[in-house]
Amino acid sequence: MPKTAYLSLGSNLGDREANLRSAIGLLASPRLAVKRISSVYETEPLDLKEQPRFLNLVVEIETDLFPRMLLTRIQRIERKLGRERRVPKGPRTIDIDILLYGRSEIQSPRLMVPHPRMHQRRFVLEPMAELAPDLRHPVFKRSMAELRAATASQLVRRTPIAIPPPAPGTPPAAASPP
Repeated sequence: MPKTAYLSLGSNLGDREANLRSAIGLLASPRLAVKRISSVYETEPLDLKEQPRFLNLVVEIETDLFPRMLLTRIQRIERKLGRERRVPKGPRTIDIDILLYGRSEIQSPRLMVPHPRMHQRRFVLEPMAELAPDLRHPVFKRSMAELRAATASQLVRRTPIAIPPPAPGTPPAAASPP
């Protein structure tokens, strides 16, 4: 039975918009359907301030991949798009995080769902609240709109960029060079 999951995508190196578009195209497959995509938001870096601004969005997917299989798939896409993990919280061509996977709670060294810091990040909560304002966090039992309100001091700016979901049956996008 397919599960609904939410992924956060961010990019702050190279052609940020193209990186997001490529990642979304590479996500789509017979086992993973991209259902909805939030608006694209531009945000300041949170932890490591001396780096370029990010473009961020949230994607709602439906998948029959188990969470760890989904994580492996995401990490493969990140590598294909030139992601290098040199500096923790540092600049990246693409970053894809699993925010929620159905109502699952997963605590392992490799994967934590819900994402352990999503409730503290406006760049995640703004697009989450856009897609699913009444969806409740499985641990905190608060809606995405309520959690977003608690991060009001963090600045995010909606951009005019619109990225539609890939059409069903569309072959995966070719990765552009990093």
